[in-house]
Order: sequence, then C-alpha cells, then structure tokens
Amino acid sequence: MIQSLAYIGFASPGHAEWLTFGPEVLGMQIAARGADGTVYLRVDDADHRLVIHPGDDHALAYLGWGVRTPEDLAEVAARVAAYGLDVHEGSPELAAERHVAGLSWFVDPWGNRHEIAWGQYRHPGQFTPGRNISGFVTGEQGLGHAVLVVPDMAAANDFFTGTLGFRLSDRIIDPPLNAQFYHVNGRHHSLAIAEIPDAAGFQHLMVEVGSLDDVGTAYDMCEERGVPVVLTIGRHSNDRTTSFYLYTPAGFHLEYGHGGVVVDDALWEPATYTSTKIWGHRGTPARDELPFAIFNQPKEA
Repeated sequence: MIQSLAYIGFASPGHAEWLTFGPEVLGMQIAARGADGTVYLRVDDADHRLVIHPGDDHALAYLGWGVRTPEDLAEVAARVAAYGLDVHEGSPELAAERHVAGLSWFVDPWGNRHEIAWGQYRHPGQFTPGRNISGFVTGEQGLGHAVLVVPDMAAANDFFTGTLGFRLSDRIIDPPLNAQFYHVNGRHHSLAIAEIPDAAGFQHLMVEVGSLDDVGTAYDMCEERGVPVVLTIGRHSNDRTTSFYLYTPAGFHLEYGHGGVVVDDALWEPATYTSTKIWGHRGTPARDELPFAIFNQPKEA
C-alpha cells in the first residue's frame, strides 16, 4: 500500500543555511519559508519534498510515506495499531502544513516518527532548479531513499515488511555492516536499515539526479564551498548508483547520485552482496570526524 517516500522533515539549528545550501549546492528550489523560519524545498511538481524546521539540535522530525487513497491510509493505520503502536489521526491543520489531503502518524519501536499520507499537493510545471541541473528523478519513485539505524535487524525487518509492506530488494553483509534494502516502487530502495547494536536513528537521505554531470558539478560545488564530503564518488554494488555522500547543515548525511537500477517485481531476485561498492566511495577525514548518524539515543560503548 505504501507507494513512495513522499516527503521528509528534519529539525536543525542550521535550518537557515538551507536557503542557500538547498538551491545553490543541491539544485533544489525554495518552495516557501514558514513564519517560524522553516525552509520548504521542492525537487519536482510536489509542493515540497524536504522540510527543515528550526530546532535546538539536529533531529529527524518525520518520514512521510505516500499511499494512493484514504482507504489505503486506513488499512496501513489498522495494521500498525494491530502491531501494538499508537496511531494518531493527523488534524486538518497538520495535513494543511504537510500539503496533503490527509494523514495519520505513529512512532516506530526505535523512536522514528512515520506519517502515512495521501493526496500530496502537486503543481505541474512549477519546479525550477536552484542551479543549472537536469532535475531530479522522482515521480512514482518518490523523493529518494532513507536509511535508518536499528539495534535489531530481525525485529526491524519483521516490522517494515510484515506490518508496513516493504519488499526486500537485497542485502549487504560486509562486517561490521549488516544492511537490508527495501522497495515499494521501481526505485531499488526507498528504505534501508543498518544494524548497530544498542543504537537507533537516521543515517542518510538519498536524492537522485538526471545525469552524471549533475553529480559531478555538485561534487565540485562541495569542494569549492567547503561542504564536507564523507565518501568520494563511487558506484554501489547493489543498486548500481554512482554517487557521493556529503554532510548537510542539518546534521544528516546526504547521498547525491545518478543511475540507480529499476526494480521489476516480476523478475527481481534479492541477492546478498559482500561489499557496498564496485569502485570509489572512499572515506575521507571528514567521515571520521563527523557524526555517523543522528542517533535517537546515545550509542552505548
């Protein structure tokens, strides 16, 4: 029933930096500015996909998953409630803020807020890139993908597949990395989970652009502006995306890439990989110096 990662929101003391970082580095468009300083960013015809709220600390505020109809929303909500979590119906005011027709929300067992929404507002032909790029790969594939840190892979897999209906794409076992990747549409994965004992949180957001040149010019822009690059340009083994990773002013890592494979459920066979990369993706000093994730709770020693 979940169709895509429709939108995502963060809180950060660096929210105002996104007024320039979003358009000038990433090529996103400023869609609006909230009265409290919230920055709404557009990457396609959707009213907005990425939201950075003011906050005292860096935090994942919510993940917004899109469904087709109010009936689908009700069914997902019922399944989450049957799992044992409290599900809250979003008020008309919250739906208006998210620019959707309706939504419900819950907090997963690892402290992440998920919103299930239908009827996302669209404005055909109104997206203008913040800098000269070909655009973003979205549409039925949604915004991109999100990667969560979980303390127990088996429990998280059961929840995301059994309750929310995500479908396994493949997995990477490269100790200490233990990660699984899930799709809900043609995008290789809209969600991935990586296991770290005694920790939970948000690791990175991926956005896909229309050409390899868009990736390269963003990489140059990061070097010119001193934006921390945490992984150099490389190509992944599983989704075949060519990308690099940077550290954003909102405290999360962002993968900026091109060329991901498209999943056809009629033919797709989940595989196991023993490396994240075919080539590249070398760690930089910034990777060692900066937080690996926005953790929901302190990681125990």
